[in-house]
Amino acid sequence: MTYKPPYEINTSIINKVAIIMKMIGKFSSMNTLSSQPLLRRKNQIKSIHSSLAIENNQLSESQVKDLINGKLVIGPQKDILEVQNAIKVYEKIQDINPYTQKDLLRYHLLLMTSLVVDAGSYRKGQVGVFDDEKAIFMAPSADRVPSLMNQLYDYLNHYDENIFIKSCVFHYEFEFIHPFSDGNGRMGRLFQTCLLAKEEELFYYLPVESIIKKKQQAYYDAISKSNLEGSSNAFIEFMLDAIIETMNETIKQSNIEKGSLSIQAKKLLNVFEEGVPYTTIELMDKVGIKSRSSFKKNYLDPLLESGMIEMTIPNKPMSRNQRYIKK
Repeated sequence: MTYKPPYEINTSIINKVAIIMKMIGKFSSMNTLSSQPLLRRKNQIKSIHSSLAIENNQLSESQVKDLINGKLVIGPQKDILEVQNAIKVYEKIQDINPYTQKDLLRYHLLLMTSLVVDAGSYRKGQVGVFDDEKAIFMAPSADRVPSLMNQLYDYLNHYDENIFIKSCVFHYEFEFIHPFSDGNGRMGRLFQTCLLAKEEELFYYLPVESIIKKKQQAYYDAISKSNLEGSSNAFIEFMLDAIIETMNETIKQSNIEKGSLSIQAKKLLNVFEEGVPYTTIELMDKVGIKSRSSFKKNYLDPLLESGMIEMTIPNKPMSRNQRYIKK
């Protein structure tokens, strides 16, 4: 009998899957991504940077881009090596067969070469997640890993389930098993992407990792809640929401690339750094504008209206403490 991990499909999950399916149709009708190689490239850079940043890699997105372009980057050697390895993997992402453990081990080897001694092999020791010296989560014992992974791949290959749900279940169960001594987070995210992309190619170019990075604590909370409940439902819902948000963000970015924003608005958007709130004066200075009214009309308001940026105090637009942040 085919193995099925513990989870139950509810109305919320069904509705989220329906939204994703509807948005896939929207991507197709808009010719989003298929005709925009620069946006696909940007998103792949964002995927690599975000997935590694979740694991405390300190290199910036621009440094990741420089490494992809073969430029010299100054930074911690381990962080540079992590990015270089990830670039090699993402260059081959369309060759990965996520339905085989053989490819799981092969690409873990490529991702973790020179970073861990057992790259490409399941762990032989105990691992867990710790807060200082307190154990938050202890993974199953190493001797159970092969059988647990066989069960997971039995589910992946033989259980009849919607792929959007199945990919989330795989991601959660993978993190629960923690089959490797290191690199579990980045491998789980990578293989969920590959599972989705085997169904819909556009997922190769959707940086879901960037939303996970933005909502990193919620990501960990969803894993913890699923652990406590003995069901992956909380994680499934979190990941489906992350996919929906990524698709919405990509459509917005696609519209910008296609020229729906003015040159002035694009110029302003480019000065924003992720997670950094700015005052009006700071933004005016960055784009070299003296007139507040002109700045508001031609630069600020178009970005607010497009949803690309938001106010930190939306219920008090004129507050002296108002800041603007990239969404």
